[in-house]
Amino acid sequence: MTNGFNGRGCHKLLKDASESFTCVDMGGNKLDNTNWLHDIPESYQDCDILEIRFKNTRKGYYKNVNDLKLKKGDVVAVEASPGHDIGIVSLTGQLVRFQLENNNIPVEGTEFRKIYRKAKPADIDKWNESMSHEFTTMIRSRKVALDLKLDMKIGDVEYQGDGTKAIFYYIADDRVDFRELIKVLAEQLKVRIEMKQIGARQEAGRIGGIGSCGRELCCSTWITNFVSVTTNAARYQEVSLNPQKLAGQCGKLKCCLNYELSCYLDAQKDFPSTSIPLDTEQGSFYHQKTDVFKRLMWYSSKKEMPAEIVCLSVDQVKEIIAKNRKGEKIKKLESTVNVDIAPIIDYQYKNAVDEKILTRIEDKPAPRPNKKHHHKRRR
Repeated sequence: MTNGFNGRGCHKLLKDASESFTCVDMGGNKLDNTNWLHDIPESYQDCDILEIRFKNTRKGYYKNVNDLKLKKGDVVAVEASPGHDIGIVSLTGQLVRFQLENNNIPVEGTEFRKIYRKAKPADIDKWNESMSHEFTTMIRSRKVALDLKLDMKIGDVEYQGDGTKAIFYYIADDRVDFRELIKVLAEQLKVRIEMKQIGARQEAGRIGGIGSCGRELCCSTWITNFVSVTTNAARYQEVSLNPQKLAGQCGKLKCCLNYELSCYLDAQKDFPSTSIPLDTEQGSFYHQKTDVFKRLMWYSSKKEMPAEIVCLSVDQVKEIIAKNRKGEKIKKLESTVNVDIAPIIDYQYKNAVDEKILTRIEDKPAPRPNKKHHHKRRR
């Protein structure tokens, strides 16, 4: 049995006696799927369409026309234009039909490309050879684009499994005429060139990194579909509109702003508008802050600078607004809601480690023995 790394995710290729390759996932692949129907009988799982994943975020659905016994992790050769491509089976059975429904791809009437065979050693060798040229090709293409003065950035290159085609992923703010670039690259690389434009979020997902939360970027680990994020998501969650804190490494609004947005929207369905002031005999009070899940709202007598802060429940605010609309004014606003505030504890800093412990690495001469104790008494 031999093994090797195929460079398209953190996994290992294993070869059995029949020279068929299987991909063993070792974590770190954002396109992995969990087969939660693995204990369902095979008769229900039968589906001749399989989901195949390729480099990074690219996936496709292919038809098993030769009735091959394939399982998740098998390396297969599939139909491409032109030639063939090498991919890894990521999903089989009934779950593929569910994925097709979610992506609005009809099974009937759609012409799926074919799965030719399980990958052979020659296919794997050609695949690895093609992938070994991806980084150098990306650097070369960047130099060519710079010489042609094209306002674009090539972020990644993906070679087809048979090495006859290369896909260049780029980002650009405006429309780019890259016809001359394709002509130069085709002459130098002797392969078919395809250009695909991606956004800043997709590029961040390909590069990866560590977010402000201290964890690996969501877009480079598990997010496969990007949903637009607006500043309204931050407003609903009472988050400070600080662009430095709200922007991710891609320069766009963080995707995690959408994670809890639906919970906040459901909780605020019966909340009064924060733009409505509360009229009292002492003057108007303006909204300053809202605790959505505790259903508390803070109002101040001054709109610009908080002063005379009053904490009210949502029901109380609705009652006051209803009275104001009838022309009635409240005599005085008082905080009738008891807000639990954690007591401020003055923690005293105590050094749990001896401060002198750092001096143990200093190169100091060893103390000399006391001569008085080692002096021999003369007789």
